Amino acid sequence: MAQLDEIGETDGWRCWLCDEPVDRDMPPNDSRSATVDTRLTKARVKKMKQDKTPIPPERLAHKGCNTGKGAKDAVIAWPEHLIVVEPASIIAAAERLERKGGREAMARCPTRQDADAVADWLVDRMSRLAPNLTLKSQIASTGGQYLVSLST
Repeated sequence: MAQLDEIGETDGWRCWLCDEPVDRDMPPNDSRSATVDTRLTKARVKKMKQDKTPIPPERLAHKGCNTGKGAKDAVIAWPEHLIVVEPASIIAAAERLERKGGREAMARCPTRQDADAVADWLVDRMSRLAPNLTLKSQIASTGGQYLVSLST
């Protein structure tokens, strides 16, 4: 239980998959109870060890979110209220930015207002997904659309 408490404190008692609060006092069989997610498949961990790539830390997840993910790599969904075209994989982008920094194109939006909402959400969501990563957003007008990018 000490490991769960430590990871829960680090993650601010929020599920890293759905970004909703986790109640540490839920019964263990409840789908909203707290679990520790290793984030990666065993095959991917094995490959990272062979390549001497740092393995990401374990994260806090709801039991239901963790079970739903199963033995697959996680996918962070874009919220339905955001209007985006060609959205990037959030976890893959976070991993690349953590590993080598730089800039990542995240999505295109039809209006500046949509792009502003996407940029704000991305910076906020990434601050919990990759807490050691300091990001800023950029919005560029490109051929009648707005490109939202994140950079370190």
